[in-house]
Amino acid sequence: MPTTAPEAHPVTTPAQTTLVLRVLTVATFVVILNETIMNNAIPRLMADFDVPATSAQWLTTAFMLTMAVVIPMTGWIMQRLAVRRTFALAMGLFAVGTTLAALAPTFEILVAARVVQASGTAVMIPLLMTTLMNLVPVSDRGRTMGNVSLVIAVAPAMGPAVSGLLLRLGSWRLIFLTVLPIALVALWVGLRHLPDVGEREHSTLDLLSVVLSVIGFGGMVYGLSGIGGGAPGEGGPAPEPVVDPLVAVGVAAVAIAAFAWRQRSLVRSGDPLMDLRTLRFRSFTGSFLTMCLAFAALISSLILLPIHLQDGLGLTTLEAGLLLIPGGLAMGLLGPTVGRLYDRLGARPLILPGSIGMTFSLALMALLVPTSGPWTILVLHVLLSLSLALLLTPLFTAGLGALPQHLYAHGSALLGSSQQVFGAAGTATSIAVLALVAGPDPTAADLARGAQGGFALLTGLAAISIVTCLTVSTPPVEDGATEPAPTEGAATH
Repeated sequence: MPTTAPEAHPVTTPAQTTLVLRVLTVATFVVILNETIMNNAIPRLMADFDVPATSAQWLTTAFMLTMAVVIPMTGWIMQRLAVRRTFALAMGLFAVGTTLAALAPTFEILVAARVVQASGTAVMIPLLMTTLMNLVPVSDRGRTMGNVSLVIAVAPAMGPAVSGLLLRLGSWRLIFLTVLPIALVALWVGLRHLPDVGEREHSTLDLLSVVLSVIGFGGMVYGLSGIGGGAPGEGGPAPEPVVDPLVAVGVAAVAIAAFAWRQRSLVRSGDPLMDLRTLRFRSFTGSFLTMCLAFAALISSLILLPIHLQDGLGLTTLEAGLLLIPGGLAMGLLGPTVGRLYDRLGARPLILPGSIGMTFSLALMALLVPTSGPWTILVLHVLLSLSLALLLTPLFTAGLGALPQHLYAHGSALLGSSQQVFGAAGTATSIAVLALVAGPDPTAADLARGAQGGFALLTGLAAISIVTCLTVSTPPVEDGATEPAPTEGAATH
């Protein structure tokens, strides 16, 4: 059984809490920005390193696979190290990976550097969310989560624009040389000022769970990405699969089932890598399912729309990227307002309209994509983004708030892992529909019809979220130090 470290959990003042969250939020902004900042650099890297598109796309694939593999371990890592040491590990890895990437003499070293970066990135969002839940009073969590969601939503939207500007100024290495000082300052400030909040638990790392997690989550993302790769008009073929994607998905599904069984058995000894007792709480499970569907719609739309804008409507890569920025900014800027409304109204008055709005905007895309111009697409994407803003902050806050404190880290890890898998699943299925409808050697009109089919699929998935969100309830105002009955909802709104 794990034992709690004898060191006391320090009591933080409001000023310390504000400092902790600011440091973690800035660091999270940097690592999330890094996820999308490489997209525009792929053609330049292909030329500089003389590699084909099939190799260059491994910069994205390797990053995504690493995220899927590391995130399931973050619950154990945070309980083992507490906040300060976990932050040092995450930002240290990110800084080392960024330095290595900036100096990379070969393409292979650049890919390895991206893997190191992703290892740090995977820890930051669960760390931020878990720390927020531990330090912020229940009555103020919505506002605080709303401010955090602004950063999380705006960072990916800014990535392509920032990289486009830096690439105009000089080498692709500027991307990493610009990010590195910010990461180092965040690391220095964090090590200097972060109190070591959270209790350290001395638990054993179950190696079988790690192996099953790597095969299950990593294999699922790899296989689904392979199924969805190589879409017509996507700007180049996907990497040649080392393992057949369908075989990878099948093996991964078995491994995930075995992983779940292993975690249930490890609960008795107190050392699960990912504590799946979180799913016994109805409100968390409802938030989990709704968020997975929303994330699938978000990631898939960010794949389908650029394909349609560039190959269907003839926009350049830069024009397509700029067209999608207003939606990301709208989602981020609405975050604080949604957070304040959550504190006043609770979860359901926000997430139900959000689910309906997400379904409605995707349905409009499915109806109007073949006949609409760029400005209509911009308006529909903003509508989708505003709907997602109504969903994400309340779902995170209500979902994690439904858990007892000792399960916050595991809940954050489960949400992060599932977002990666559902994002890959949504992309794979929507791209497969696009390719099936468009056919071989598609024209612009064929691609438009293919995108229409993809959005029709996403509309059906989004409609399910209208049902799942009804199981989400708002946690009681009392701080969640005691464990509620798993099957009982908290006070609802």
